[in-house]
Amino acid sequence: MAHIRKEFLIDNAPENVWEALRDVGAVHARLAPGFVTDTRMEEDIRIVTFANGVVAHELLVDIDEEARRVAYAVVGGSLAPKHHHASMQVSADADGRSRFVWTIDVAPDELAGPIGEMTEQGALVMQRTLNAAPAPTGA
Repeated sequence: MAHIRKEFLIDNAPENVWEALRDVGAVHARLAPGFVTDTRMEEDIRIVTFANGVVAHELLVDIDEEARRVAYAVVGGSLAPKHHHASMQVSADADGRSRFVWTIDVAPDELAGPIGEMTEQGALVMQRTLNAAPAPTGA
């Protein structure tokens, strides 16, 4: 099983980053616009369409408010992994910044290349988007 980990800093408060991350039905608008072109919810399944045409059906496993962590598993779509589990978590870093950690376990190992490339692209878009995200109303 392949393991992918991407960690990066965001020049925004963790509360603001968490607000965008926890909005699981708006990935295309709040977290990764352009990289993700559409997100829709069907009960606890999030259907994510990526700019490259990949569609992922993601089972939302957990939204942990205290840990500021979203966990999900790809259970269908165009990649069809044998196993996929991922989490995204935001924590406080120095000077009011946020540390974003995205971890993915996937099988078969052959999917590590394409998913790793998508992770790199997605991380760049998320970092750019969240760096520019305004503070929530009332903050």
